Amino acid sequence: MLARTQRTARLVLVAWSLALLPAAWADAVATGLPRADRIVVRKAERTLDLMRDDTVLRRFRVALGLEPQGHKTREGDFRTPEGRYALVERNTDSDFFLSIRISYPNDADRARARRNGHAPGSAIMIHGQPNSPTHSQEYYRRADWTNGCIAVSNADMVDIWLMTTRGTPIEILP
Repeated sequence: MLARTQRTARLVLVAWSLALLPAAWADAVATGLPRADRIVVRKAERTLDLMRDDTVLRRFRVALGLEPQGHKTREGDFRTPEGRYALVERNTDSDFFLSIRISYPNDADRARARRNGHAPGSAIMIHGQPNSPTHSQEYYRRADWTNGCIAVSNADMVDIWLMTTRGTPIEILP
């Protein structure tokens, strides 16, 4: 019963947060919250930096795919891609607390996968925590657990959502 009550409370909090996002975004613009002009992810360091010029505006801890070393080469390899991409689509109705799709695969990724006889994979996102967690919060904080995405805490995801726009470049480094 306690677990059900906690789930219900979590769902109410998520719904309330999502309802406030448009107003929060407008407030962020009105109050001059800085906008990132690019994102840099350092996989080895498990960090995501929101950048403006050469200044780090915010730094976040990230979780990566279950096989974090190396560039994503095919669907199902559980790797997070490496390279230059862009933020292309925002989703408030995701399996995770907010998600922003990254433009992986690009033409080179598709060509490489085709040469190797594989599908390149898709749906690589920056996202928050699962709406229906299957592990403890400690697991999500300490482990690489995604299928190839870049995951952050829900609070961090709100900041990323508010400080970026569609088309923001993202560089994912080894």
